[in-house]
Amino acid sequence: MKTFKLHLIRHGITQGNLDGLYLGCRTDLPLCEAGRRQLEQLREKFAYPQPATVFTSPMKRAAETADILFPSVSRKLVIEQLRESDFGIYDGRSMKELMKDPDFARWMDPTSGFVPEGAESPADFHRRCADTLMKLFEYMMKAGIPEAACVTHGGVLMSMMAQKALPAHLPEEWMADPGCGYTLQMDTAMWMRDGLAEAVEVLPLGYLDDQE
Repeated sequence: MKTFKLHLIRHGITQGNLDGLYLGCRTDLPLCEAGRRQLEQLREKFAYPQPATVFTSPMKRAAETADILFPSVSRKLVIEQLRESDFGIYDGRSMKELMKDPDFARWMDPTSGFVPEGAESPADFHRRCADTLMKLFEYMMKAGIPEAACVTHGGVLMSMMAQKALPAHLPEEWMADPGCGYTLQMDTAMWMRDGLAEAVEVLPLGYLDDQE
């Protein structure tokens, strides 16, 4: 049976990341110079698959990462649903400042049910991530695209992997470094029967061995 591969990649570093900001979809920062340089070094040292199709979040940090890591792509599709979560009134603020806010502590507690003003609820976010991953695979199957890449955000990647990847792991166990990620493989039977995909590689190729 024909298989389909999707390479999930976390975007590179922004100045906001270096400054310790809590970045969601309301803060659309580009990559900083250090972020661009890191991605270029990863591309030079390790191997990234080079599919003809790349899906990307609409946010600058993801779109620019896609341009650096997949320079020869013939089709780049911007998918709104790949955006980072909306952190509402906390978006773009300093983590050092937020750690003093008792309501922020409630927001960080997955059992509290607290959602700050204007934010996307965790349930809605995780539902969006799972649905989007399955729709990307569905699009690939219908369009006859055997392999594609997807550049998105750390939270989106962890949510997708925790909900839909085999072997099963907790979200934090799927955390990826900037410019890194995982390859998921699926066939039509898995898509229809299980709605799950097999995690088959850590990206970029050779990165995991280099960390040991």
